[in-house]
Amino acid sequence: MAHTLIAWMRDKPGVLNRVAGMLRRRNFNIDSLQVGHSEAPGISRMTFVVDGNERMVDQVIKQMRKIIDVTRVEDISSLPTVAREMALVRVATNADNRSEIVQLVNIYRGEIIDVTLDTMIVQIVGSEDRVESLIDLLGNFGIVEMVRTGAVAMVRGQSGRAYRRGTAVWRAAANGKDATALERFRTGGV
Repeated sequence: MAHTLIAWMRDKPGVLNRVAGMLRRRNFNIDSLQVGHSEAPGISRMTFVVDGNERMVDQVIKQMRKIIDVTRVEDISSLPTVAREMALVRVATNADNRSEIVQLVNIYRGEIIDVTLDTMIVQIVGSEDRVESLIDLLGNFGIVEMVRTGAVAMVRGQSGRAYRRGTAVWRAAANGKDATALERFRTGGV
């Protein structure tokens, strides 16, 4: 079963490499991975999907929490979420099938991003099933090139978390330490 995990990590060089290396060493397969800036300055948000049973996913979460620059990890698979994916697809076109492709893209609420005499670039944003469905239909015309993002996901409704500016303060509190501000910044919040 696929599990969607979200990890918040410090925006530092090498953090993604350490996370990927940990998953590789433990023989976990990542189905999709997406990393970008979060609402907090200096913190990146990684959304990734792993395939496995509950025990394996629990092990991934425990191992992720051991990485120093990872501040928080959540499994949102069982929660109500909004998940989206984006794909850019270059489709082979000619004068005969161009209008048919445009109609399909409009049905799926996609966009035509670029048009040349023999190709067209289509953008589709939506659930994984919707993106996959349009790609299958466009495959009948001949896909020249394609790129897809991994799933990005957010829990629906109020998350109950207040925006926190200092990650070092949050990290020290999460570890159950009662350190002074000077100690938190000297140790990097670990």
